[in-house]
Amino acid sequence: MKYVMLFAGAADEATWQRLPPEEMERIMGEIDAWWTEHAAAGAIVGGERLQGGSTATTFRIVGGALQTIDGPFIEAKEEVGGFGILEVPDLDAALAIARTWPALQVEGESIEVRPAYEM
Repeated sequence: MKYVMLFAGAADEATWQRLPPEEMERIMGEIDAWWTEHAAAGAIVGGERLQGGSTATTFRIVGGALQTIDGPFIEAKEEVGGFGILEVPDLDAALAIARTWPALQVEGESIEVRPAYEM
């Protein structure tokens, strides 16, 4: 079954900017190793890091007309910074992987796991 992991954190990345450079480098190294390990095992089958919300373009209907808006879908203190696609037997397996996401060491970071519709 496929699950999507949504990686979220501070919209302004201020939390990451306050980390000492060596700590940020250590965590980023752990993220790279984590991703490589789970991809090699066949559990992660896709995903990407996203550019900041300021690079987003959003379309929505306002007053019956299609509007184009520069920026993220909603104003929020957090934004999605990336996603991963898991292919694992069940939700328990997906959650077991997600709870080890190395960025969870950083205050304010989160990961959301959702089952994907099978098409």
